[in-house]
Amino acid sequence: MPPAAKRVPWRWLVAGRASRRLVLVVVFVALLLDNMLLTVVVPIVPTFLYTTEYEGTNSSVAPAQTEPAPPALKAPPFSSMFSYFDNSTVTVSGSMSAVDLANGTESSHLPQPLASSPPLPSSCPEGKEFLAKENIRVGLLFASKALVQLVINPSVGLLTNRIGYHIPMFIGFIIMFLSTVMFAFSGTYTLLFIARALQGIGSSFSSVAGLGMLASVYTDDFERGNAMGIALGGLALGVLIGAPFGSVMYAFVGKSSPFLVLAFLALLDGALQLCILQPSKISPESTKGTPVFTLLRDPYILVAAGALCFSNMGVAMLEPTLPIWMMQTMCSPKWQLGMAFLPASISYLIGTNLFGILANKMGRWLCSLIGMAVVGISLLCVPLAKNIYGLIGPNSGLGFAIGMVDSSMMPIMGYLVDLRHTSVYGNVYAIADVAFCMGFAIGPSTGGVIVRAIGFPWLMIIIGVINIAYAPLCWYLRNPPAKEEKIAILSQECPMQTKSYTTQKTLRDFPLTDDSDVEAENAE
Repeated sequence: MPPAAKRVPWRWLVAGRASRRLVLVVVFVALLLDNMLLTVVVPIVPTFLYTTEYEGTNSSVAPAQTEPAPPALKAPPFSSMFSYFDNSTVTVSGSMSAVDLANGTESSHLPQPLASSPPLPSSCPEGKEFLAKENIRVGLLFASKALVQLVINPSVGLLTNRIGYHIPMFIGFIIMFLSTVMFAFSGTYTLLFIARALQGIGSSFSSVAGLGMLASVYTDDFERGNAMGIALGGLALGVLIGAPFGSVMYAFVGKSSPFLVLAFLALLDGALQLCILQPSKISPESTKGTPVFTLLRDPYILVAAGALCFSNMGVAMLEPTLPIWMMQTMCSPKWQLGMAFLPASISYLIGTNLFGILANKMGRWLCSLIGMAVVGISLLCVPLAKNIYGLIGPNSGLGFAIGMVDSSMMPIMGYLVDLRHTSVYGNVYAIADVAFCMGFAIGPSTGGVIVRAIGFPWLMIIIGVINIAYAPLCWYLRNPPAKEEKIAILSQECPMQTKSYTTQKTLRDFPLTDDSDVEAENAE
């Protein structure tokens, strides 16, 4: 091979490490994998626990409870017997006892179906009480990921400010891979719970580092909005593929199959990170970031975080409760439990990509306000469905509206930090991820309890009304004021317009190349 041909891959690698687009690809793939694993378990866990715990227990107990009837009281099916009372021959079924015949009650036993009540359809699960209790257990299992992520996120935000985004991103990949493999081979509730909690740790590293990395390389507000929309498209695509993919693979291939596919995708993501991100390199921020507690005292950041929390809490409550409600009321087969989320996922994918661009023109605060109102209305319509087709409209509206909120609020978080604080993004996106996780922690854990107490329809009414009531608060994000020390840097003439922000020190290129540190020193 000529020397020039050998240098082509190296040139591509060097160019890739300096490319913002390839950074966006890495974050896209990381969010895709995280959210596929997040939703692939939604249709699998309820039916898997029902199959292994309820049906497994009853199938082992049932033979011991069945006792054969005494032979003297049984007759061959459709046997003939001669009656000396009226010199006639009658045909009897096997369910007729000799005692009945001796008492002359054969006239009451006519040839008819032997069952006293019509059998339930084979797709309708038995054990209503078990399913009611399972709401709580499945909700806690789903919430464990978000609860762990809630605790880990602030630490990851501080870590990214100290060592940069490369190493946390790669740590997130390793933990996500271990969690995926553990899901594939877990056969008990306890192991599934541990795997879900482990996923929360990996997700915290990937999401905080990924979103912070995007905000640091896309400093222009319009470009940042577009990049966030594309990255959230990876999140949407993961949600889109996860639940239907999991239900179909579980129904026709087996429980381990979807997780093994995801483990393979995780390996590809790790290889991509090794090539592009240089995870062995430490690149701390050039300026000290605003502390988390200072950001939490900012009312505008709290309003944006609350919108993220409550809008996502609706779908978080649906994840553990909707499949069980469908099993109880619609007698849905396994593959339908994941397909019910398909309309929401497709519309979320459309919403994030459409409003990543459109929200900047019409006002991100207005997109969020309308989105939260539509979320509430859609949730109120979910209990009206009588079959899986009745869920298409409400779930489509829900996914589209959440896409409006997410694609508007993520860029607003970065904008508020540029406008009112220091332009370092690890902590603010840790807060955004905490808000997201609070929705997915409170939603499933309380949703199962509420369903057990007052029923699924009332759960949808409660969370729907909360979203509608919170929506007007987004109006306060229409014109957020700048801090006094920032007014000289940022113009406030037209809020949310396209701006390029500068920090106190000269920004160097995104530190993906080996020569960037030397260039930065020469520039100083």
